[in-house]
Amino acid sequence: MAHGSIPVIDVGPLFCDGEKGMMDVAKQIDHACRTWGVFLVVGHPIPRERTEKLMEMAKAFFSLPLEEKLKVDIRKSKHHRGYGCLDAENVDPTKPFDCKETFNMGCHLPEDHPDVAAGKPLRGPNNHPTQVKGWVELMNRHYREMQEFALVILRALALAIGLKKDFFDTKFDEPLSVFRMLHYPPQKQGTRYPIVCGEHTDYGIITLLYQDSVGGLQVRNLSDEWVDVEPLEGSFVVNIGDMMNMWSNGRYRSTPHRVRLTTTDRYSMPFFCEPNPYTVIKCLDHCHSPSNPPKYPPVRAVDWLLKRFAETYAHRKTKM
Repeated sequence: MAHGSIPVIDVGPLFCDGEKGMMDVAKQIDHACRTWGVFLVVGHPIPRERTEKLMEMAKAFFSLPLEEKLKVDIRKSKHHRGYGCLDAENVDPTKPFDCKETFNMGCHLPEDHPDVAAGKPLRGPNNHPTQVKGWVELMNRHYREMQEFALVILRALALAIGLKKDFFDTKFDEPLSVFRMLHYPPQKQGTRYPIVCGEHTDYGIITLLYQDSVGGLQVRNLSDEWVDVEPLEGSFVVNIGDMMNMWSNGRYRSTPHRVRLTTTDRYSMPFFCEPNPYTVIKCLDHCHSPSNPPKYPPVRAVDWLLKRFAETYAHRKTKM
C-alpha cells in the first residue's frame, strides 16, 4: 500500500505475539527503508485523542507572548531542553535560518542523578512551561509511550537485518531520545526563501513524526527528486536517521528531507529515537563483508549528537 508514492505499513501485527505477522511487517519495513528511507505507519497504539490534545497544547504554548515562552529558553538550558525561537536553527548551512519555533523535551533525570551531578552533556531535568494546564503529565506519558513505540519498530528492523529481536532494547536505558513540538508560522508567497526548514537528515536512529493536515514535508528519493509526504490522518511518518545509517553501513539510508513554505500555520510533533549516550554506533556484524567494509568510524551517540547540534544551533556554534 502507498499514500501518493510513500509506502504505508500497518504495524498492528508488531504489537501481537505472532512471529509470522511480525516477520511479514519486518520485511515491508526493510523494503521501505532500503528503497525510500521513509514510510507511513498505521495500526499503531498511540490514541488519536492524545495526539489531538497535544496539538491543542502546542498551539496554546506557541501562541503565548514571546516573553512567556522565553521563560523556558533552550539557550539557558545545559541539557538542550525548552523553547527555541524563530531563526534559532540552521539545518542547511547553505541556506537561510529555519523559520520555525520549537519546544524540546527529553528523558527526565533529577538533579541528583550521577550524570547530572557530574555535569554530563544532554543529561538533566526537563524545562517545562507552567502556563498550559496538564502539560507535564501528558508530555511525560507521551514520551514514554513513543519510546516504547519506537522500540517496537526497531525490533522489526533487528529481525530484518538478521539480529536477535531484542538487540536494540539494551541500548535505550535512559536514552537521549527527544520529543519536539514544531510551529511554522504562515508565510506569504515570495516573501522569503520558499523552504522554511532546510534540507537535512535527522541525527538519531529513527524519527516518528506526527504532522497536521497542512502538509509541506518533502523527502528526496533515490532519483534525487523531491516528493511530498502528504498527511494521512492518524498516521506517523517514520524516517531513518544518521545513527541507523551508520549502524547498518548504509543499508538503511538516512533520509534527506525539508519543509516547504506554507501560507497557513503548520504544526508537527517528531519523536527522535536516540540511544543511551554511551552507546557506540559501530557497523553491525551483519552489515559488512570483505567486499563491503565499514564506511563510518565508530562514534558514541552523545558525541555524534553534540557535533550535529553545534553545526545546527546558533547559540551552540560558539560554545562547542
